[in-house]
Amino acid sequence: LGYAGVVRFRGVRIGGISGIFKSHDYRKGHFECPPYNQQTIRSAYHVRNIEVFKLKQLKRPMDIFMSHDWPRSIYHYGNKKQLLKMKSFFRQEVESNTLGSPAASELLQHLKPSYWFSAHLHVKFAAFMQHQTNSKEELPKATKFLALDKCLPHRDFLQIIDVEHDPTAGDSLEYDAEWIAVLKATNSLVNVTQSSWSMPENNGLHAKWDYSVTEEAIKEVLEELNHNLKIPCNFTLTAACYDPSKPQKNMEPVHTINPQTTEFCAQFGLTDINDRIQQVKEEGSVRGEYEEEEEEMDSFGSAEEPSEYNTDNSGLSSINPDEIMLDDEGGDEDLSTCSVDPSPDHPPDFSASLSDIRIMPDSMAVSSDDAMDSTNEELEKSGASKQAEEKSLSERPLKRVGGNENGNSGVKKIKRRNQAIYAAEDEDKTE
Repeated sequence: LGYAGVVRFRGVRIGGISGIFKSHDYRKGHFECPPYNQQTIRSAYHVRNIEVFKLKQLKRPMDIFMSHDWPRSIYHYGNKKQLLKMKSFFRQEVESNTLGSPAASELLQHLKPSYWFSAHLHVKFAAFMQHQTNSKEELPKATKFLALDKCLPHRDFLQIIDVEHDPTAGDSLEYDAEWIAVLKATNSLVNVTQSSWSMPENNGLHAKWDYSVTEEAIKEVLEELNHNLKIPCNFTLTAACYDPSKPQKNMEPVHTINPQTTEFCAQFGLTDINDRIQQVKEEGSVRGEYEEEEEEMDSFGSAEEPSEYNTDNSGLSSINPDEIMLDDEGGDEDLSTCSVDPSPDHPPDFSASLSDIRIMPDSMAVSSDDAMDSTNEELEKSGASKQAEEKSLSERPLKRVGGNENGNSGVKKIKRRNQAIYAAEDEDKTE
């Protein structure tokens, strides 16, 4: 799927977008490549406006969509009360409606997929969102949302869902003709610099702002492929496999051009972003540009234009004891400030853009909705159990790196996600 993409499998249309949302990186191009520096190692995994723009050109129905970050506001369509029992440190952002990605929320409202799956927040949560219709003739659509916990013993990290599909179709992934046509139409918008820029819109400044494709353009893609949409199995190794008998410590990552991507881009006449970055580096123009901009940002802060999103606190969400953080960019916030009750003088207003429909589908229900009778004994027992687990989790030290035992700050290092995964099994069993 790449940074963003759509494929098909047995007649099921599956889309996805990678990364989390940070407004100060949202409007940059894809400019990062190994070896990373302190700036690019943080921005490389953030979603960009061009990917959102391309996905918003799609018109055909979407069956499944995946994102790492949750769409902002989705928590209002599920059992929010139970979610806050399990993750009390989400309360401040949930009540202020700043948890999750506004870019993903934008896509959710545009694509209206049947299912949306996310990760990132390390908690199982299901929701059912009924979309508003634009006309009386249009049939209402609904999205079933599901996020799962991290893959550890005694955690809700797996759920099986039956999805309608074509049982007669082959078992190979297939290209999506509309998506390929959109990639071809938006190829001129590709940017490999860290300059901030906006996508075309109908504001009088752009000659063209609608890059959605016609049926004729889709037909041309099908003819180009001779109506054979099967994605070739052309994977090749680009790095040596790890050999435990010959460990290579402190080996600097190398920028590698992926031949699979090269072949894909060549087939459809697209710009290979990684290859283009390499070309710019070899021309010698981009290295000096990066250093100058880094110095400017270090001295004066971000020099970018304001984002269309007015918040920048959703990138790593509230402090989550279960979350691995790559650096200290979020600061050392006080945990006690993340679970305060909302002020009665300033009640949150979620009615502006959200409907009040919170019907949970049987296939994805976690527990009864918070709008139902809260005296249900099973729910209370479950809530008490989860609260005890959360208390135990919150007592563990946060997985941050950047200081020694004496509290002195040290060199920033990356905490590897699988470092203590098996050691945690014994802890969970004792709980």
